[in-house]
Amino acid sequence: MDEAAYARALDALRIAMAEYRPGRQEYDRTNEARREVIGRYQPVFSIAHIPNLTRDEFVSFLYFENNRHWKSLYRKGLGAAENMSALRQALQILLDETLPIEDRFPRSLNLVHGLGRGIATAILTVAYPDKYGVWNNVSENALRELEIWPDSIHGEGLGARYANMNEVLSRLRADLGTDFWTLDVLWFSLPSNDESTPLPPHAAGSVPARGATFRFEDHLEDFILDNWRSTPLGADWDIDFGDAEPNQYPTAVGKIDILAKHKREPRYLVIELKRGQSSDQTIGQLLRYVGWAQKHLATNGHSVEGLIIAHQADHKLAYALHAVAPLDNIGMMAYSIDFRMKEVKP
Repeated sequence: MDEAAYARALDALRIAMAEYRPGRQEYDRTNEARREVIGRYQPVFSIAHIPNLTRDEFVSFLYFENNRHWKSLYRKGLGAAENMSALRQALQILLDETLPIEDRFPRSLNLVHGLGRGIATAILTVAYPDKYGVWNNVSENALRELEIWPDSIHGEGLGARYANMNEVLSRLRADLGTDFWTLDVLWFSLPSNDESTPLPPHAAGSVPARGATFRFEDHLEDFILDNWRSTPLGADWDIDFGDAEPNQYPTAVGKIDILAKHKREPRYLVIELKRGQSSDQTIGQLLRYVGWAQKHLATNGHSVEGLIIAHQADHKLAYALHAVAPLDNIGMMAYSIDFRMKEVKP
């Protein structure tokens, strides 16, 4: 590891931790959530209980209102719950501390479809809160932006990659004097080089205060992912999550909001959601991601298209789209909110 980069990363995280100390509302809220979730689910994911693990117990952990920390686990995790026998076998291996983590991690993931690295490491963090950190898009992107992501060796497998990453997380945890749960919250407090993803107003492990203003745009991505099959895109396109947990697709140049792959034809679709950023940022980011996909994904004759989804096109966005129209691979869709009321009789 580049020790200078590690020192800079440590300084950035110490600054972020200044907002998360005992007595501060966010710290107390995060710490309370950690105690409650570990107290509830550590027995559920104990090696002794796994042979009797029920579908309801596992599925309950996948939802944010219960795990208090991760919003998207249910999207893939519900598939893993369809085969409880295979899932129990996979978790029995994953949680067996007599086996090296670099061996048991990929073995467990290969046993059941839907047990991705984000779900598996979240379970490890709850089952062994002093030993394992979380590997998902957020943590990987944060380590990459801090320039302390461990370099992969050619031929290195998934288990070795997680073991190396966990060494970095363990070192950060020890030097910061914190826990893996809080460390996972701190990623949201770091400045980001990717202007497409505004930082949330509260930490990932905290609960928004009652009465907080609801903005549909803040939840547009979740809405589209949850209702993908009902959208006009769902008939011809499948969302491509790669080997990541289902949310934004990580690349070396930022995070693609949604990456889709055509069901029948060799075509990729890069989708950029226009939420809070300017029109110039939106079109610039889309073209950047399309260019990255053309270089890294468009093999064997695949084409790459781009799509902006916005509430409406302002004149700046309209001119930008007009300029790239000759490329014939950039489009736009507008969304609307269908708000209805009906009388309810006693």
